[in-house]
Amino acid sequence: MALITRRNLLIGSAAVGGALVLGIGYALAPFSRLGEARDLLQKDGSNLLVTWVKVTPDNRVVVIVPHSEMGQGVHTALPMMLAEEMDADWSLVTMEQAPAEMAFANGPLVKAFLSGGDAASVPQWLAGTTDFFGRKMAEYLTVQITGGSTSVRMTGVAGMRPAGAAARWMLVQAAAREWGVPAEEIQAAKSILSHSSGKTATYGQLAAKAADFDPPTNLPLKAKSEYQIIGRPVQRFDIPAKVTGEAAYAIDTRLPDMLYATVKACPVFGGTVKSFDASAVEGRRGIKAVMQVTNGIAVVADNTWRAIRAFDDITVEWEEGAGAAHSSESIFAGMEKAVIESDLADDFSFGDVEGATQGAVRTLEATYRVPWLAHATMEPMSCTASYKDGKLELWSGFQDPLGARASAATLTGMSMDNVTVHHTTMGGGFGRRAVMLASDPAEAPRYQANQLLQAIEIAKAVGVPVNLTWTREEDMTQDYYRNASVARVRAGVDANGKAVSWLYDYTEKHDPPDATWIPYGIPDRRARFANGTDPIPFGPWRSVDNSHHAFFIESFIDELAHEAGQDPVQYRLSLLGEAPRYKAVVEAVAALSRWDQPAPAGRARGIALKESFGSIVAEVAEVSLDESGQARVHHVWCVADPGEVVNPDTFAAQMESGIIYGLTAALYGEISIEAGRVVEQNFPDYEMVRMADAPQITVKLIESGAAIGGAGEPGTPPIGAAVANAVFSLTGKRIRELPLRKHDLRGNQQQARVQ
Repeated sequence: MALITRRNLLIGSAAVGGALVLGIGYALAPFSRLGEARDLLQKDGSNLLVTWVKVTPDNRVVVIVPHSEMGQGVHTALPMMLAEEMDADWSLVTMEQAPAEMAFANGPLVKAFLSGGDAASVPQWLAGTTDFFGRKMAEYLTVQITGGSTSVRMTGVAGMRPAGAAARWMLVQAAAREWGVPAEEIQAAKSILSHSSGKTATYGQLAAKAADFDPPTNLPLKAKSEYQIIGRPVQRFDIPAKVTGEAAYAIDTRLPDMLYATVKACPVFGGTVKSFDASAVEGRRGIKAVMQVTNGIAVVADNTWRAIRAFDDITVEWEEGAGAAHSSESIFAGMEKAVIESDLADDFSFGDVEGATQGAVRTLEATYRVPWLAHATMEPMSCTASYKDGKLELWSGFQDPLGARASAATLTGMSMDNVTVHHTTMGGGFGRRAVMLASDPAEAPRYQANQLLQAIEIAKAVGVPVNLTWTREEDMTQDYYRNASVARVRAGVDANGKAVSWLYDYTEKHDPPDATWIPYGIPDRRARFANGTDPIPFGPWRSVDNSHHAFFIESFIDELAHEAGQDPVQYRLSLLGEAPRYKAVVEAVAALSRWDQPAPAGRARGIALKESFGSIVAEVAEVSLDESGQARVHHVWCVADPGEVVNPDTFAAQMESGIIYGLTAALYGEISIEAGRVVEQNFPDYEMVRMADAPQITVKLIESGAAIGGAGEPGTPPIGAAVANAVFSLTGKRIRELPLRKHDLRGNQQQARVQ
């Protein structure tokens, strides 16, 4: 305890394993990992000032990003935030992916998470403590996760901006000492330090000397009026390599003596291999081995195609287990039973819902359901493993590279020091490439990222590097799915049709905890849930629980508006009097879509609103019916208030991307279960919105000045309800189950209301 002073307890620096109370140098900090970080990243004379930034002698600023790039633009947005506070010349800024090393565990993310997503609200006197515990918790949990739209709103706010301010401060102090002038007289702009005496130096010239200084905690950050980089449309760092083909994915890995493998798991979840006969492929050209692995059978060959084709002649007998009794209808029947039973856990409760409902003039009730959804990433699951001389190397794209390394160590019984992860470009994620392996290797088949475990098993067995690639069919049928869910919603209304009570019962609660929250001013409201109704493997899917709750809630709000004989926009506005940010977004999307003007002949519009991950998004969809009676979406108007926007082009692109992803789910998306098996095998069975059918999308961003929100996921939740509500306006048919392709809307086309 004698060693723990206030100075070293504050641990201070983004230089310290990702924490950010930038206040203590490595030599005096017994808990710091700055030395490790420098050993890993200082090359060619560069200087790591704090964990997330190094400066090269030729004056380049290299931002170390502890998040994975899945197309959401964080490899550009996070450097923008750091460069802004550092007053760096953006043309000289580049980025590097943080290595999967403990020195780069994401302490700022944990700190922001522990503070409810608003690290700026932590009192200054607690900053050191929260930074220390955030960093230590990140190390303990091996956190380097990308998900939950946390990169900008948590790591960016709590990590990148303070780190940039610290690096700038260190450079200014170095210049002041070098020139013998007060630090407050030195100007920093565009990666150059200057003084009124005429002295100037680049950041690169003073970086080595700047590393001698220990920044104070909680340096002031720029006001929005001072921004030179944040808020500007900036070209992304990751795009050129993807366009030219230079980006290397896991499947592109090539190593000496490498073999190729593919796998086939039991088609019934929870099933195992009973026996297999591979005699028909023994000795076949290119086939090197057929073996049993966790959850299935693997074929190893001299190329992937031969490995895949070998399965045509391998006989496997499966021990299907109890899962073979499951079907979509049996599971949904159990869910629908669960939401009408009284033994439900409370999600939230305000006021006297029962009393308010009994005193209401009328009560409305509706039951909704949504199916399982696959992630359907462009790149199927793939991982390359090399096990040699007690060392394990892995090449793959992970949403948590450090977590993948820790999981690999656990599963093999190895020390993390003997495991290396080479993080590759990712061909999509949406939650699919998150690593959720059990701490007990025996439980690993129950958890996501089986490709990691299988690749390790195969490489250890054959003794040479192995590139494992799943087929699309394996990926589609062995996914960890967005869960199916049922919701039963009841509301009491007064004589004017205004809701006075809200009872919301649903199945399967995951994340985030506020997904069921409603912004509407209904005084008495309660939400309850039943877990354990869904036996199908669950994995986080873009926007997680928000994807189905937005459909349930906003569809029912539309039903209330119709029952009240009111316009859906005006009805929402009447319930948003105490929620000005929501009200502003609804008004803006109504104006943007010209809601008060009639839709073109044969079309109708619908609206939906949802806050998720700190961003409020409202969307209006304009639909018609095609010749087969299916909904066709022509235009989507989107208004988002994320508080503040870092890169407006990227944010708008993420709204567009989220809308297309959610529209695919709303129109077509469904994983169905028969005899414990997934029916859909590939894209012909699991259709996507194609370019020819994609709607025109118009995006408007509102910067309200609230705490910064996420971008990658909030565009997805509202679109399903917006389209379903438009279908009702057009046809009079209420959609309470997705996807819409299950409904034939012909013969019922009428204008149910006049816009």
